[in-house]
Amino acid sequence: MNELLFVVFPYVCLTVFVVGHVWRYRYDKFGWTTRSSQLYENRLLRIGSPLFHFGIIGVFFGHVVGLGVPESWTSAVGVSEGLYHLLAVTLGALAGIATVVGMVILIYRRRTTGPVFSATTRMDKVMYAFLATVIVLGLYNTLIANVVGAYDYREGVSVWFRGIFRFSLHPELMAEAPIGFQVHGLIAMALFALWPFTRLVHVFSAPLGYLTRPYIVYRSRDEQQLGSHRPRRGWDRVDR
Repeated sequence: MNELLFVVFPYVCLTVFVVGHVWRYRYDKFGWTTRSSQLYENRLLRIGSPLFHFGIIGVFFGHVVGLGVPESWTSAVGVSEGLYHLLAVTLGALAGIATVVGMVILIYRRRTTGPVFSATTRMDKVMYAFLATVIVLGLYNTLIANVVGAYDYREGVSVWFRGIFRFSLHPELMAEAPIGFQVHGLIAMALFALWPFTRLVHVFSAPLGYLTRPYIVYRSRDEQQLGSHRPRRGWDRVDR
């Protein structure tokens, strides 16, 4: 059972995550969007969206450090266990609370604003349920693990998680973890499997090109004034 839950299931979910995104991008490019509902309601969106998105970015980087960076590495750069747990509690709690508050506002907005609720699909509802469960459990586990200190996830869950990508599997470590960490890990993996089929795909469509693209497409009538130097990216000449 441990191998099924903490080895087979994660690999199945991650495979669906990768293959599903490739499929979605190839066959559903027009559906690769957040399906914005800003036109229907803007007041609550202006409050909830920044709280949720900035909070979830903080949660993401917290997981990068907590799961991806071994304890020996942080100790090597002079970060003691006491300082690490203090930062994990303060920064993790702030990011987690901001994410939860923002998500509550967005879900309330979606449920109480008629046009927004009408545009909500069944997959949206499933996604919100999984996402909310993962975030709340993660916040609970972080506070319990770092405040009470009864379980060191950096010696258990983190080693198991890194082992998935290194093909050095340790399902027994997750089997020994508290039930809250086990459920959090399994639902997070299930969320990865759902990801390609929801609006979460917009995470991989950040409009970074807006930072460097020109404001307008400029066409000159005088070829003599164009010069012979190579134009900057985004300012390529176009045929008239």
